[in-house]
Amino acid sequence: MREGNGLAAYLTGEWNEALSELRAARRMAGGPGHLAIMADCERAMGRPERAVELSRSEEATQLDQEDSVELRIVAAGARRDLGEIEASVVSLQIAELDPKRQEPWSARLFYAYADNLAAAGREREAFTWFVHAANADDEDETDAPDRLEELAEKLGGPDVVEELVTEAEAAEIGDDDDLDDDAAEVDDDFDELDEKLEEDEEADSEAAVDDKAADGEAADDKTADDKATEQDADADNAGGGARAQ
Repeated sequence: MREGNGLAAYLTGEWNEALSELRAARRMAGGPGHLAIMADCERAMGRPERAVELSRSEEATQLDQEDSVELRIVAAGARRDLGEIEASVVSLQIAELDPKRQEPWSARLFYAYADNLAAAGREREAFTWFVHAANADDEDETDAPDRLEELAEKLGGPDVVEELVTEAEAAEIGDDDDLDDDAAEVDDDFDELDEKLEEDEEADSEAAVDDKAADGEAADDKTADDKATEQDADADNAGGGARAQ
């Protein structure tokens, strides 16, 4: 009951009551309890340093993977509240931050990382991770699409946005597709080479036709010259015969 009361209070924004109830439940049941939610309550009540302390506690090492990631997200936000923006970014660079992985926590982790990157002024990187968050968010847990629209206006328009989206989606595909892309690039190079060779062959053929035509014209000119020379010689002979008579 104490646990249920604490979760209900958390969902309605009653941070102090939620924290009190969850602490009581943890004392009775033992274990790490809802450590990420407790840290989030501390942060919501303006005590981010306590949220960071909880993320460093012995109980934090006992969390399962999903709860551990959630606590990381809360602690990163707490560091940002303390003005440690770069530290908030670095704290989320964990093995689970992999766009090729689609886990229950992926959308929230990608979104938190993108949000902290944006706060650090790294807007191009933030856009990429908001794309990852939107693609992983099957349950509409985040407003990643809205954040993408906001950043798109700042980054320079559709061309830049299209380039970043393409890069982000390529990163989500993985190594096998990278190899396919490399193979496609090689095929394109060969196609371009074949086209160039065909163009060169056509150019050589046209040049050969032109040379042949030029040789034909030269031969015709020579024949005409020879005929003219013969006609001149005949005329000279005829003239000589008349003078002799």
